[in-house]
Amino acid sequence: MKKRLLAALMAGAMALTMTACGGSSSGSDDSNAASGDSGAGSYKVGIVQLVQHEALDAATQGFQDKLKELVEADGGEVKFDSQNASGESANCTTIVNGFVSAGVDLIMANATAALQAAQAGTSDIPILGTSVTDYGTALGVSDWTGKTGTNISGTTDLAPLDGQADMLKELFPDAKNVGLLYCSAEPNSKYQIDTIKPLLEKLGYTCTEYAFTDSNDVASVTQKAAAASDVMYIPTDNTAASCTEAIANVVIPAKVPVIAGEQGICNGCGVATLSIDYYELGQATGEMAYEILANGANPGDMEVQPAPNFTKMYNKTNCEKLGITVPDDYTAIEG
Repeated sequence: MKKRLLAALMAGAMALTMTACGGSSSGSDDSNAASGDSGAGSYKVGIVQLVQHEALDAATQGFQDKLKELVEADGGEVKFDSQNASGESANCTTIVNGFVSAGVDLIMANATAALQAAQAGTSDIPILGTSVTDYGTALGVSDWTGKTGTNISGTTDLAPLDGQADMLKELFPDAKNVGLLYCSAEPNSKYQIDTIKPLLEKLGYTCTEYAFTDSNDVASVTQKAAAASDVMYIPTDNTAASCTEAIANVVIPAKVPVIAGEQGICNGCGVATLSIDYYELGQATGEMAYEILANGANPGDMEVQPAPNFTKMYNKTNCEKLGITVPDDYTAIEG
């Protein structure tokens, strides 16, 4: 009787051990699939975009298209939760906190304020920025080397500012006064102005800064700038990009041309730009996300990537209105 009882207890113990081992193995497989180690994971990606306008929209679309393409090629799946902050930094914080609570696998932050909110919101979830001009300025890194060493990397939309200064000189060699119009609440805009101003002054122009605080005073500040300027320069600036109609309503009747930092602003109120393709920038960000999700890359070890190409563009409609002729190496875009 004792022998039979002992045998039964041993058999039960072996069964429990096998069940426990089987459960552990299954959990490990699920974990690998979720982390992407198997190359066919299922991922949740949160996207926080500062404001809706042409450039940022294109970057978000490029990111989604490329990441989906790469993940699905492995037999995996990616789900996006894309949210727009309507131009409010506080909304970026709320959106990011929601992503953290939901346990997303990666956060894509589109524009500087979105990246700053993501940085403040988590040090664990991988973060990729896009449409960010200068990461050192955005993240408060004084000795910027190209890598963050943290959970953050991404792509930059900074066009060569010396090339933009040369473009202004090429198109308007006889101008004397250049108005520099930007939003004072955007640190990356101030960075661009501080960089291009001495370049323009070296080319012989007198430069004056005209900073608006938000969309409410764009029109009045633009009027002041237009009255005192032969030509104006607007950097890559999210507030300006969302207010191009208000700016155009001032500068076009005043016959003051605008050199823009990016294509979206040029489309709305400018005459020319040395710019990037934001859809391509988003695609490059999507490729980085795939490396993180599927291949386990560490964002802190990934160099922030520049845009792949820069193109001279001109706004055909606005150039015709202002009687401006551009060289043949410019690509026409419609305003």
